[in-house]
Amino acid sequence: MEYKLYVGNLSYNVSEADLQALFAQAGAVKSVALIKDKFSGQSKGFAFIEMENQADMQNAITMFNGKDFQDRALSVSVARPREEKRDFGGGNQRGGYGNNSNNNKRGHKAGSGRRQW
Repeated sequence: MEYKLYVGNLSYNVSEADLQALFAQAGAVKSVALIKDKFSGQSKGFAFIEMENQADMQNAITMFNGKDFQDRALSVSVARPREEKRDFGGGNQRGGYGNNSNNNKRGHKAGSGRRQW
């Protein structure tokens, strides 16, 4: 079973090593995943921390939820399972050149050389 925590409201300067050291005070830490923007590499201000057992996880919540860390009040809770994304296909429902009011913005104006029936 996983004992994963969500940690929010993190300073953008915090590192995985900082979180590892902090949460090790509550118990055995299995992993730390600081979530970063895939383009800039900048922290998004939250992380997931997996603890070794439920007692350590509960201890971390008690110790750190609402506590200041690097001038920010941490939000620590049990992580929810990841929701699966549904793919219904189709995507954009406004394809083609139908009755779209944007047609006039594309340079198609009445009398602009387009054949009119």
